[in-house]
This record gives sequence, C-alpha cells and structure tokens, in this order.
Amino acid sequence: MKRQRGMTLVELVIAIVIIGIAAAALYSAMASLAGRSADPMLRQQSLLLAEAYLEEILAQAYADPGAAACSQRACFDDVLDYHNLDEQPPQDARGAVLNQLAGYRVQVSVSDSSLAAGAASVAARYVEVRVTDPKGDELRLGGYRSNY
Repeated sequence: MKRQRGMTLVELVIAIVIIGIAAAALYSAMASLAGRSADPMLRQQSLLLAEAYLEEILAQAYADPGAAACSQRACFDDVLDYHNLDEQPPQDARGAVLNQLAGYRVQVSVSDSSLAAGAASVAARYVEVRVTDPKGDELRLGGYRSNY
C-alpha cells in the first residue's frame, strides 16, 4: 500500500472549527482592551493639566501684593485670585485657549487653612484643582501655599 499524505475532509473541518473558536475568543479579548485603551491617556492628560495649574497657582504670592484687581487669568497675582476659576477648554498661564484639550474642564477652589509647625501653626491656603476629562471622569489634585 502507498503511504497517504494530506488530511481527510473531517480533519479539515475540525481544524477550521478549532481555529474559528480561538479567533472569536481572541477578537472578544481585543475588543474589550480596545474599548478601554484611551483611559490611561485621558488620565495622564488630566494629571498633566492639574499639575500645570497647581504649579502656576502655588508659585503666586500668598496675599494680594497690592496691584489692581483683574478678572483675566493672565494678570492674576495671588493665590486667592484663582478661587472659583472654571475653564473649559483649559488655557495656558497667558490666557491662550488650548483647543487641543477642548473636552477637558478645569475648576479651582482655594480655602484658608493652617499647617501645624511644632507647637505653632502657620497660615496657609489649600488649593484644589479638579480636571474633568471628555469621558466625565474627574481627577483632583491639591496643595498648600503657606504665608512665608
């Protein structure tokens, strides 16, 4: 007898069914991952925005240095000027709109606080920056500015 080579029709059908099941499982796993793939990017962008705003605010004077009041962010000169700031889309420190981040919203609140320094306490202001991404997830970042 001659030696057979190749596959029978039954073996071929079984191989196709097994490959089809494996492909369907792989596709459903990939679809699940693809649906959430933007989440880390949105979270990172929110964190960068919050850090930029917080750094800008904490670099300002604790109290008003006596300059005329201003309602534009470009001329804010103390921490309290940023209280109730609400920007959508976000802006840079000079007031230029960041159109690439139009889906994000930045809100700032400033409250009086005090920090314990041994037996004494130091006057401080707590600054909280809230960034809402296009999906509606909120990131909060806070810091203290003391009167030194």
